[in-house]
Amino acid sequence: MPRLPQRPDGKSWAPVGVAIVAAIWLATSMVHRIAPQEKGIVTTFGSYSRTLDSGMALTMPWPIQQVSVTDVTSIRRESIPEGDGEKLMLTGDQNLLFLTYLVRWNIKDLKQYSFQLAEPDQTVREVAEAAMRQSIAEVNLNDAMGSGRQQIEQNVRDRMQRVLDAYRSGVSIQGVDIKKTDPPTKVVDAFKEVLAAQQDAQSEINRAQAWAEQLTARAGGEATAFDKVYEQYRLAPEVTRRRMYYETMERVLSQTDKVILESNNVQSYLPLPEMKRTQPKPAAGGN
Repeated sequence: MPRLPQRPDGKSWAPVGVAIVAAIWLATSMVHRIAPQEKGIVTTFGSYSRTLDSGMALTMPWPIQQVSVTDVTSIRRESIPEGDGEKLMLTGDQNLLFLTYLVRWNIKDLKQYSFQLAEPDQTVREVAEAAMRQSIAEVNLNDAMGSGRQQIEQNVRDRMQRVLDAYRSGVSIQGVDIKKTDPPTKVVDAFKEVLAAQQDAQSEINRAQAWAEQLTARAGGEATAFDKVYEQYRLAPEVTRRRMYYETMERVLSQTDKVILESNNVQSYLPLPEMKRTQPKPAAGGN
């Protein structure tokens, strides 16, 4: 075996090498740098001791104490279902719905997150699925696929947070985002036909309402005009009555071939209606 070189005083370098290795070991196992977005859990012989915040920290050397560092500020995302899986849920009006959504969360209490639950990430997924199924069961299909999505997302977030707080999971739910709501693949064609029929029905309802509004407006206008005529009639009944008579006779007799004359200078045998029909029309653009 080759011998280690000796120091000038004739002693061995082995103690010095052991001291250097021990110093390096102590430095790496006792001094810890925690990043701003991280926190550390200190365990003494496997039992929780304390939580380290960001910065430099000192602990006892391994194996007496160990430090587990975890990012607690970054947002974690759980996409449900994973991959191409299909999650069918039942709505309040007994319709099946294929729904995909995203859960955003982070760690608010590292001690609880590390020691309270055996698999906290899996627990978050299971709680999210239970909360989503319960929220979807409270609404009908149209709300789930349309205007009610925002309220569903808020309900799921609130339910998840209450359950996870009861579990003392140390998890904070930042939000739930519904990405897609579709009917099951096997009934998508029939579902499209139903949607088309509903849209046609809504179009007919809109047209009927528009016609009813026009009719109501016209009736209101006629009522207003009648009120104005009545006011004039109250001021001058005879004049108003005569004017209404003349207007009515003009409207009725304008569709006949009769000519009514009050002058005595016109002979009664003149064929005035025939002359009126045979009178040539003026040329376009002529004077």
